[in-house]
Amino acid sequence: MATLAPKVLASKSLAAWIAPVAHWYTNLAGYRKYGLKYDDLVIEETEDALGRLTPRERFDRAYRMKRASQASVLHAPLEKADWTKPQEDVRYLRPHIAEVEKENAERTMWDTALVTRK
Repeated sequence: MATLAPKVLASKSLAAWIAPVAHWYTNLAGYRKYGLKYDDLVIEETEDALGRLTPRERFDRAYRMKRASQASVLHAPLEKADWTKPQEDVRYLRPHIAEVEKENAERTMWDTALVTRK
C-alpha cells in the first residue's frame, strides 16, 4: 500500500501544516466521542489478528464496543471525560494485522509454488 506519511513526517514544515488538518478530520470522524479507538473501527475480516490480542486487549475492545453501542442506541455520546484522548488512541491491532498479512502472503507463495522434477 502506497503512503505519503513517511515523506510528510520527514518534512517538519509539511507535517506542521498537515497536522491540524489531520486532527480536525479525526475529531470530525466522531468515534472518540463514543470511547472507541481507531483500530476498533477496523473491519473484522482478519479474525486471526483479533485472536492474537491478549485477553486484556480483547476485554477492553469488547467493553469499548458495548459502551459505544449503548451510547449510539441512546443517541447521546459519552460524557466529555469519557471520550478517548488522542494520546490513548494507539494502533493496537495494526501489528497483528501486518503479521497475518505477511503469513498469508507466505502461505500463498508456498501454495502456488511451481514444483518441477529433476
